[in-house]
Amino acid sequence: MRLQRLRIEQVRQFRTPMALEELQPGINLIHGPNESGKSTLVRAIRAAFFERHRSKSVEDLRPWGDSAAAPTIELKFDHDGQQWQLTKSFLQRKRCDLVIDGRSFSGEDAEEKLAELLGFQLPKKGVSKAEHWGIPGLLWVEQGTGQDIEKAVEHAGDHLKSALNNLVGEVASSGGDDVIQAVEKQRAELLTATGKPRGEYQQLAAERDERQRDLAELATRIEQYRLHVDRLGLLSAEFDRANAERPWEDALRRMEQAREQFRQVESLQQQQLRAQDSLGQVRQNLDLLRQNEEQMQAQGTKLKQREAELQAARQRLAGEEARTPGLDKAVKDARADYEAATRVVEQARQQEIRTRLQQDVARLEDRYRTLRQNLDKASGFQQQLDQGRQQKQENRIDAEAVQRARTTRRQLDEETIRSQAIATRLSWQLEPGHTLQLNDSTLAGEGELRLLDEGQLTIPGVGRLGITPGGEDLASARRTLAHLEQTLSEHLRALGVAGVEEAEQRLARYQDGERQVRHTEDLLLSVAPHGLERLRRETGDTFTELQGCKAHLDGALETAGEQADHIPGLADAEHARKVAEQRVAEAEADRNRHETRVLTARQTCETANREWQQLSTELERSGNPQQLQEIAGTIAATQRREAELVKNLEEIESRIRQARPDLLQQDIQRYRQAAETQQAAQKNRERELRDIRVRLEAWGAEGLEEKFNESTAELEHLNRRYSELHRRAEALDLLLTILTDKRQALTRRLQAPLQKHLDHYLSVLFPEATLEVDEHLVPGRFRRGNDLGQMTELSFGAREQMGLISRLAYADLLKDAGRPTLIILDDTLVHSDTGRLDGMKRILFDAAQRHQILLFTCHPEKWQDLGVEPIDLETLKAQPLL
Repeated sequence: MRLQRLRIEQVRQFRTPMALEELQPGINLIHGPNESGKSTLVRAIRAAFFERHRSKSVEDLRPWGDSAAAPTIELKFDHDGQQWQLTKSFLQRKRCDLVIDGRSFSGEDAEEKLAELLGFQLPKKGVSKAEHWGIPGLLWVEQGTGQDIEKAVEHAGDHLKSALNNLVGEVASSGGDDVIQAVEKQRAELLTATGKPRGEYQQLAAERDERQRDLAELATRIEQYRLHVDRLGLLSAEFDRANAERPWEDALRRMEQAREQFRQVESLQQQQLRAQDSLGQVRQNLDLLRQNEEQMQAQGTKLKQREAELQAARQRLAGEEARTPGLDKAVKDARADYEAATRVVEQARQQEIRTRLQQDVARLEDRYRTLRQNLDKASGFQQQLDQGRQQKQENRIDAEAVQRARTTRRQLDEETIRSQAIATRLSWQLEPGHTLQLNDSTLAGEGELRLLDEGQLTIPGVGRLGITPGGEDLASARRTLAHLEQTLSEHLRALGVAGVEEAEQRLARYQDGERQVRHTEDLLLSVAPHGLERLRRETGDTFTELQGCKAHLDGALETAGEQADHIPGLADAEHARKVAEQRVAEAEADRNRHETRVLTARQTCETANREWQQLSTELERSGNPQQLQEIAGTIAATQRREAELVKNLEEIESRIRQARPDLLQQDIQRYRQAAETQQAAQKNRERELRDIRVRLEAWGAEGLEEKFNESTAELEHLNRRYSELHRRAEALDLLLTILTDKRQALTRRLQAPLQKHLDHYLSVLFPEATLEVDEHLVPGRFRRGNDLGQMTELSFGAREQMGLISRLAYADLLKDAGRPTLIILDDTLVHSDTGRLDGMKRILFDAAQRHQILLFTCHPEKWQDLGVEPIDLETLKAQPLL
């Protein structure tokens, strides 16, 4: 099958006719940017074949906002030496016409003919879905669905199997199927599909497991009964021996002995604490006595130091007082120099003020001239601005409303032309002196009219003719014309104009005024950025400031004669004053520091004299040698008391260490725990003896060994029946496996032609890989080297590539069987890297030797090396269709 021509009109964005002409038998590369209409062309082809012409579910084909549209699609193609031409219209004009080598079909007959040719189904009602598409659904890949192939193969499965049967003939007999079904039925009575037991086989297995569990439980209970009998004898002997020996009483006696020893140790520890307190007090008194002795010995040395410090302080005070007159004179001279420098600075400042005033007068004169010139220009610009604003006000009009009126008139003109083309044409050529009456108009001579409405033609002396233009399009044209005329009238009335030309003239004058206002505002802003009134105020303020500066300058010049002739600059004068000020500060600082030193030396002298007098008086009042002798005797007695306390404390600590109080505490705890443990053990033996006797009495009444023998016999019977069913299930399972393997071998023979084409394409992209198809002809297991997995486990890009390879293999299979093939790819392989894309180009070029391929893409640069001339969709849309 080769598609030669596609023409669409009033389909989505293609309101006007657009056609793809002279399509090539191999690859046709059709490119355009996003929203250029590629998907619309694919949708149009699908609608032409899949959708019934009377369907009401194809609203997506209608151009946006055009409720009167009738989407029309024309296809021309050849197949098996015959020329096919299909024309299908939807919505407003529902038609379907098919011509095959001069034979015509229409309506549902034509649609059924197409479905039979291409191998798809038409929906009974509503929009066509994927389950109806059959072979085209497999070979026509929509955007973003290249990786999804399982459902497409399922929907086309019957057609593919039919093609395979035509190629290799019927390779499986129905008798084999009957045998397999019989074996499956008998196997199903015993086993599930996954090989697990069911029915009687499952019930026997459950009963057998239950009997085995019961038997094991009985054996366990019998063994426990025997163990409990042995345990009863052993435990009774232990209980009687413990009652006779009573070992916990010996442990309690030993615990009391350890407690008594620990109480003696606690008494020693209290004596130790009292001895330590006494020793601490003695040592504290000894330290105080020694400190008093050291202080009394140091007082004589301190008196000599105080006398030496007093003589040194008197010498420093005399030296400092001798420097005072020189420092006072230095301060007086520095202050006189500073006052002279201050007077010079004031004179220099007055001179600088005069210079600055002269500069300000010159600057203000220049500024006043500039402001005066700008004020004159601004006044002229303001006058022009007022004129432009008046022009805008007089011609103010809504530009958007004018545009809507212009658009409505253009639509009215277009609809008028269209209506004239489909209107009823009335032409006349009358003899001189003869007339006709059409409604209220008189017709004479010759002329022509196009009628959209009903009319009455009166022929004098003959009668009247009624004229009724026909066709649904004409009625729609009349309604559209009336609606557009009313809309245009409303636009003009809202604008207050008689016609669109007048509105456009007013809009042009308004826009000229607006441009003049913007230009004049820019000029006015350049000379008066803050407005004309502010410019006037600035001019007046500048003039006033200029007059004030001149007056100040005149006053400064009058006082200039009183100043000295040679005055330094203000910076030099201030520098000189700063130097003088620094000298004053340094002189005053020197004198202040000297005064501080004098005061410090005088205070130090007085302090040293007072401390010497005080220490001397204290030594005279106290008998220092006698006190030193008394303190020495007290220290010797205290030392003897310290030695006695240390010896006593050592004896107590030795007795405590020998007693080991930590071990005594452990002994108390150990003996207490031993007594408690032995008492608890005896109680546990008593309780366990009671429990064992009760349990043995209960088990002896149950007859465990008799139950064990009965359960053993029942289990042997169940095992024989279970073994019989188990052997039958295994035999049926083995037989079904052998029959299924034989059936799969026949199926592989049926799949061989498809596998051949699949391997042909796959070897180009993956030389060492294989892709197997299952019994339903769906690609499944993929092997590459040592890697084995399902195709669905591959990456998105790889699944898309495998999907396209599989579709090409199906196309080869269909072509071998004499079925028509057309491959449509809408923006496919967008997820392929450069290397994989090069391999897919080789595969597509090879497939194009046998099939026609329509490849739509928005990335033409990726397909430049495909070896075909691309078709630019934007260029086609710009060319008028003749």
